[in-house]
Amino acid sequence: MSFASLFPASLEINNLSKSFGARRAVDGVRFSVGTGEFVALLGPNGAGKSTLFQMLSGLFSADAGYANIAGIDIGTAPILALAKLAIVFQQPALDLDLSVAANMQFQTDLHGIPRPQAQVRIAHWLARFGLTDRTNDACRLLSGGTRRKVELARALLSAPELLLMDEATVGIDPASRASILADVKALCHERGMGVLWATHLVDEAENADRIVVMVAGKVRFDGSPQELLKTGKHANLTAAFLELTRTAGEKA
Repeated sequence: MSFASLFPASLEINNLSKSFGARRAVDGVRFSVGTGEFVALLGPNGAGKSTLFQMLSGLFSADAGYANIAGIDIGTAPILALAKLAIVFQQPALDLDLSVAANMQFQTDLHGIPRPQAQVRIAHWLARFGLTDRTNDACRLLSGGTRRKVELARALLSAPELLLMDEATVGIDPASRASILADVKALCHERGMGVLWATHLVDEAENADRIVVMVAGKVRFDGSPQELLKTGKHANLTAAFLELTRTAGEKA
């Protein structure tokens, strides 16, 4: 059973819009992520996914509409809303010259987590992702996939109610990509944490609870993978996504 039916939404977006000059990067976007729900935000490069994530993380202000994180409006109470959120961006954000432990400690200090409690959380998440034996290694020595796991572990230290993954598996090997995807999906059920996973890779959306397809700043589809297949009686999600993207491009 999905936590989404039992608890308020981890994320609620209503008519969210953002323009840069004459270009509307995010255009009236509306959808939600339930508590404990894994939602794949699927769209081609340039669809507006990263702009949307930058708005949800407080880097950009909306021109119109609103976004609530765990029931808190990010526009009117950004500090409270962002305290419920963690994000792993496409661009790596580790200090490569620091050890894994130091990177993790910096994050807990940033969130004001007392040191004794921080050490317990750090040990837990390093063990959860099989990173305990890399604790004292400089992040520069880690593979791309292992660095991503460190970033994910670091993001979870603040016990977020919503986790945003912004094209976070780009550039890593297939085995690491599959491992991170499985770990994040499992966390939805383990912790009742909502996840919004942005990607342009259709295979990463196949096992999502829901898929939101975004093209040219607009939401073109919101439903289950099975429902996406039925939109044109396609044999696979890739064909359905490509058809939806092409049709949306013709209407734009």
